Amino acid sequence: EVIGPANTHLAQVQEIAPFFFLWLATSILTAELGRARIGWEEPLDAIEKNKEVEGKTWLSKLNDNYYPGDIGFDPLGLKPRDPKEFAEMQTKELNNGR
Repeated sequence: EVIGPANTHLAQVQEIAPFFFLWLATSILTAELGRARIGWEEPLDAIEKNKEVEGKTWLSKLNDNYYPGDIGFDPLGLKPRDPKEFAEMQTKELNNGR
């Protein structure tokens, strides 16, 4: 049973079901790696493109066709197709803390 303050719940769950914590960490890792592969250029490609750039920003290159927050996941088809409407919807989502 998980009891007490919320800031101790994760540690309690880890004691009760250690594989849940492993599953949780693996799920987060998978989601973040997938997002990074969609949004960022591969490091070797970025190094090649930025050879002449002062400061050698090889790990800070977003893909040219990537719009921050748009990872292509829209199973219900709610994302507006018009870029202006998408920007408006994104602003509404950010203003409402979603």
